[in-house]
This record gives sequence, C-alpha cells and structure tokens, in this order.
Amino acid sequence: MMTEIYLDGNATTAVLPAAAAAALHAMAQGFGNPSSTHATGLQAKAMLDGARARARRVVGAGDGRLMFNSGATEGIQTAVLSALCALRARRARGERTGSVLLYGATEHKAVPESLAHWNRLLGLDLELRALPVDGDGRHDLAALRAQVGEAALLCTMAANNETGVISDLDGIAAVLADSGSDAYWLVDCVQALGKLALNLGATRIDYAPFSGHKLYAPKGVGMLYVRAGAPFTPLIAGGGQESGQRSGTENMAGIAALGAVLAALEDGAVFRSHTQLEAMRERLVASLRRALPGVVFNMPMATSLPTTLNFSVPGLASKELLDLFDAARVRVSSGSACSSSKAAPSYVLEAMRLPHWRSGAAIRMSFGPHTDLAMIADACARIERCGEALRASCLVPSELAPSARDGVIQLGVDGACTWLLTDAASRSCVIIDPLAPLAGRLAAYVRCQDYRVAAILHTQAPPDGGAARQALLDELGGHGAAPAGDALGWPAHAAPLALGPQALVRVAAGAGRAYYLLGRAGAGGVAPQDVRFAFTGALAAAELDAARIELDTLLCPGHDEQNLLCSSLRAERGLVAAVDAGANLSAAGLEAFLLSHPNALLIDVREAYEHAAGGAAALGGRAALSVPLSRLGEHVGDWLRGERVPLVFFCRSGNRSGKAVACLHRLGYAAAWHVSGGMALGEAALAPLARAA
Repeated sequence: MMTEIYLDGNATTAVLPAAAAAALHAMAQGFGNPSSTHATGLQAKAMLDGARARARRVVGAGDGRLMFNSGATEGIQTAVLSALCALRARRARGERTGSVLLYGATEHKAVPESLAHWNRLLGLDLELRALPVDGDGRHDLAALRAQVGEAALLCTMAANNETGVISDLDGIAAVLADSGSDAYWLVDCVQALGKLALNLGATRIDYAPFSGHKLYAPKGVGMLYVRAGAPFTPLIAGGGQESGQRSGTENMAGIAALGAVLAALEDGAVFRSHTQLEAMRERLVASLRRALPGVVFNMPMATSLPTTLNFSVPGLASKELLDLFDAARVRVSSGSACSSSKAAPSYVLEAMRLPHWRSGAAIRMSFGPHTDLAMIADACARIERCGEALRASCLVPSELAPSARDGVIQLGVDGACTWLLTDAASRSCVIIDPLAPLAGRLAAYVRCQDYRVAAILHTQAPPDGGAARQALLDELGGHGAAPAGDALGWPAHAAPLALGPQALVRVAAGAGRAYYLLGRAGAGGVAPQDVRFAFTGALAAAELDAARIELDTLLCPGHDEQNLLCSSLRAERGLVAAVDAGANLSAAGLEAFLLSHPNALLIDVREAYEHAAGGAAALGGRAALSVPLSRLGEHVGDWLRGERVPLVFFCRSGNRSGKAVACLHRLGYAAAWHVSGGMALGEAALAPLARAA
C-alpha cells in the first residue's frame, strides 16, 4: 500500500518526535504539579518556566504577558473578553470608546463568533463589522482608514489559514498610529509561528493567540501574548495558576511538547528556511500546472506563506479533486460540499471577490516547515499521476481515446444537474440541461471520446438565456457540435431522437417546458414499458404524464439539492414500503458479513479516475464491482428488476456509498448496505490492489 503524504498542515500537523518524547517524559518522570512546593513539583515548575522563557524569546514578548492555555480559540476568547470588559469599564466612567468591533472579512470564524458572543453577554450592543480585503486577500487599508475612528477593537490575522496570504501588519499599524486610534488590536498569529519572524513586544499589537498543533505540538496546548499595559481579564478563574491569568492545573505534557518545538525553532537546525520552503512550493506548483490544465492559484505567491497553496481547476469540483488526491493517498483539504449538493463556497475567497466557480471549487494544499524534499518529490509524482488519471477518464483535455461505452452520467454543480447520454456504437451523445461551470469538462469528454453531439437539450427555457449552451459550443469549437434546434434545443427533423438502439422522446409539459424519455426504440418511438429513464428537469412528479411513465421508471432530476440521485413515481407516491435507513456496516464487520452472504456484491462507487490514481479495491481476494456514483442510474433499474441479492457499497469516506444506499432504499431495494467510514476507516479490510507509489 502506498504511504500517506500529508499536505494539510494548516489544519493540523503530526507531532514532532522530540515533542512526543518531551510529552512522554513529562508524563512519566516530570509528572509533578508545578504548584507543589516539594522537589517533584519544583522540577515540574522548572520545566514550565523554561518553556515559557523559550516561548517569550521566540515570539519576542518583551515586557508583555505570555501564558499557556488550551489553544487559539481559548486565546481569542480571553483576548476578546479582556478588551470588551475594558471597553465596558471605560464606558461606565464616561470615557470615549468606539462603537464598532472591526474584524477582517477573512478571519477564522472563531473571531467573529467570539466577538458576537461576548458582545451579547456583556450587553455592550456594539456593531460587528467586517473589514474588506482586496483581490489579493490583504486588508483594505483605505477602508480601514475610513472606519478606524469608529473602531473599539480591531481583529486581523498575521497570515490566513486558507490562502496563506500574509497581512500587511506594518501598514495596519501605520493607519492606527496616523489616526490616533485607541482601539485595541488582536492579531491571530496561529499560522505565523515558525513561518514568519515575530517580535511582538516591539509592535502595537495588544493580543496574539497561538495554537501548538499547527506547528508539530499536540492538540490542546497553545499560548496567548498580551502586550504590557493592555487590559486583561482571566477567562478562567480558580486556583490562580499561570500567575492568576489562567486557572486550572497546567497541561504539563502539552507544554513540554510545545517547549520542544520552540527549542527546535531556536536551534534553527530542524525546520526548513523560508528559501527552502519556497523552492518546495515551486516544485508543487510546477507539478500542479502539468497535471491540471487551466489550474488557477487563488493567492499571490509573493505575499503568501511559502507553505500554502490554494487553487481551483475549471470544470472540476473541489470534492472530486479531494477524492482524486485521497485515492493517491495525498491528503489535502477542501471547504466545499459534495458537488452534487448545494456547494458551500469559501467565505475567504468570496471576500476576495473571486468568481463563484473558484470560491466553490477550491483546494488547499499546505505543509509545515519540517517537510523534507523526498516527501515533496513523492507528492509531485503522485500529483502528476492524478493528472494522468483525469486525462484517462476524459475529465481534462486529453489526446487519449478510451473505449467508449453506453452510459447515463449525472454531473452536478450547486445542486443543479446536467445529464450526459452516450452511445458507444454510434459515437453519439446528448447533453440535457448544460451548466456553464461544466462546459469545459463536458467538451473535454466529448473530444476525448470523439463523440458526435446529437443534441444539447433543455427541459425549460434556460434562466441564463442560453449562456451555458453557448459556453459549451465555444468549448467544443465545432467538434461534434449539435445541430440547431428549437427553443429547447430539440432538432427540427427529429420525432424520436436516435441514440443507437435506444430512442429519446420529448414530452411537452406546457409553459415552454418538456421532459425526455429514454428507452428501447420501437415502432413510432418508445412504449411506456420500454422507457428506462425520464429526464424531468425541475418538473414535479405530479406534472409528469403518467400514461407515458411506468411506476418504476427512473426519474432523473435537473435539481438534486437533497442528494436523492434519482427517484420513481412509485417512490414519489409513497408506494414503497419503509426500509430501515440504518443499514451500515463497520469496516471491521464487513468480512464477516460477506462470509455470511456469499452471493453479496461488493460495489465500489468511487469514480474511475480514483481507481487510476490509487488502484481499485478488493476484500480478501474478492474484487469489487465498479459502479461510479455518477453512473448509478445505469444499474439501478437492472437491480430493481433482478434478484434482490445483497449489495454492499463503499467509497472513500462512506458519504457517496451512503447516498447510493439511501437511493436504493427509497426505490424499494431493501437488501442494500454500505461500509460506514469507507476506505478512510477500513483500509486494512478494503485494501487497494497493489500499485507502485
């Protein structure tokens, strides 16, 4: 099995071996309570004091406070509470305070949520206002200059966690100084530690939280710097630990581990230099550009951390890229929901006013300063293999010509669906309800397979005025472009539209709408009993002509916000017996289940490009049937009409396989299960077939 390559360092990092050893020593030998006055406690206190002294040097604390806590969220809460308590006291004394809590529009959600929480609890009724950023993700200093007079508290980041964009802290400080503002200033320094030079005591910054697990320490330990003279109110009161600043017995194992990381920062031998990290990033950039045609980077390289890349690829959803990289055991992150449901675009990229397709389809690739060249080289090789997998699957432009196959393929963006119908023998295809974000992808598939586009159809007048259709025609560039048709794209000469041995029939639904039936061609069209699929667009089941559609014909919608995938009149009318929705199998119990159900089919709903990137999967020598979720509709009808053998679905995470099972249950196929957690939790059982790393 391929080794894992972890490129999600901005989310968390592995624990540095020296840090793990320090934590273990603290638990085994240095386990004393630093508040105790006997020798064991004094030894623990010496370790605590040594770690704090080291932390003060690393961040340049000067005369400021430096306390240990549970992490950045606690630090943010403490800082916000301290500032707002001071503002309340100033207001009570009749002193001037600003009226706005100003925070960067790209801040981590912990900041605005903390502001709203304490503003409400303390009854201050201050206005929360987002400070805009420019197209490069840096704070808009002109907007800050215009609003700083109203600010009571300003919250910004040193570097953004999604994009790695480095804030112009000197520029912000200059605006504060020039305006004479007395606003308190909180700077989230979570991503800065170990990546940017820090000298906090020489700045105007009042509060700076840190989190250990972002730089090779364990989770549950962090630090908060407070400038000398800045107001301070403890978030946790009690026994008076941390000089009364943060009560509760200290997390000595975590602090010892963080101290070991800080020691590594000081010695300069463990972590890579800025120049070395930039060189690593450039190698990743070059491989991404070779692997992913049209890749766009969502951050400026010159003003971003050298350990962070944020990118989008035209025509590919972030979920698809995440699945692809995960199949190759390259761990990256995505903020978007599944491409077949309503996407959740990155609020950071939206604040930068990037196009929706970029903010909704972004991937973050990040690594830490302990990364070595061998891992980057391996990552680059796998990235390029992922590109080969996409080309082999015709998802990006390719000169390859894989064997064509008949198919009904569902593609989705933001809950809307495009359907692609293909016929291998005639090399022809039909596209129903094209979506502009999928134009490049559809065109790449058509060109790669050398299809003739028999028609580009709509189920209703397109809301974009035909822009998506035109974008698709432009991408096709005359390659197999569909003939002109009526307002919905139906060819003027066609009654039924031939698609190999099948025929596509249009059914008018009134008000300029239609739906399409696909089935075995017969005299004069397609008989109701021969209809396999009905492409319904936005039509409700009640609007369909039941005389033309049997109860079990698959309904293929134009919108699928609920991830139903497909339906039937029987299901829509509630004629299907209820099925237990909890048909989950643990990875550990999968082998036993298959042994007790020897006729069960093991079904892999991952896409073909995932297999190409990381290998197909098997269990105990039993190969799985490949049924990509995008092609589930091709098989559902056969399963419903055939013997009800047990079907066991799996995928990378259990998400897609769960949707497949829910779909089958809704259609009345009770003998369907899925592997909860998928390959992510069951790699020992669902082992990918051997493939060289």
